Order: sequence, then C-alpha cells, then structure tokens
Amino acid sequence: MNKPEDKTLILLVDDNPTNLDILIEILQEDYRLGVVKSGEKALEFVSRTRPDLILLDIFMPGMNGFDVCRALKSSDATRSIPVIFISATDTPEDIARGAEVGGVDFLPKPFLAEEIKERIEKHLTAKG
Repeated sequence: MNKPEDKTLILLVDDNPTNLDILIEILQEDYRLGVVKSGEKALEFVSRTRPDLILLDIFMPGMNGFDVCRALKSSDATRSIPVIFISATDTPEDIARGAEVGGVDFLPKPFLAEEIKERIEKHLTAKG
C-alpha cells in the first residue's frame, strides 16, 4: 500500500468553496491535495511546497489565474509544474489566453469527474 506522502500532490486554487468541495470529493481518494482560495495564497503555497500539478481558477478577487500562471512560468523553480485552468467561462479568448500564459489545459465548470481525472493523468504522464 502506498503511503500518503507517495501520492501525487495537486494544488487546488479557487475562491469558491463549493467548487473546492466538488474537486476534493472527486480527487481526494487518488491524490494528496493542497487547497487555497486565492492567487496570492497559491504562490505562497508553491514557494514552500512543489505540487505535481495545479488546478487553477481564472477569475478570483485580487490576483487572477492568468497572473498566477504567468508568475509560475517566469520562475525556473516552478516553470515545469503543469497548470490546468478551471473556469465557468470557456470562451475561445479565455482558452487562448490560458495557453498563452503557459497553461497546459482548460476544464470548464461544472466539473465532470471522469474528465478531470483523465486530463490530470494525461498531463502527469506527459510531465513524468
């Protein structure tokens, strides 16, 4: 049996507690989870602990997801962490902007459990 610290660490970043609850429910069995509610807290978390992947909301008060991703990708220490954007809006402009700032994928809300798991595994495998 794998020890909990052997599990892949995913950082969840969303200002909406309901969205976080849904993601936790979907992912907690298979992954270790870090949970923060702002872009600023995401950067603080990553400065202390390196997640294997980040699920990042775009629209949050303060620092938005695009800015967080841009900051992550500008640092050698965090550049390789895959970032999957999550958002209630999936306009072509938002999807394109997410890719421009370094996101590897885009998942629309509401979440589909199997789709989230498949995309996470795809990007963890590509990273590894």
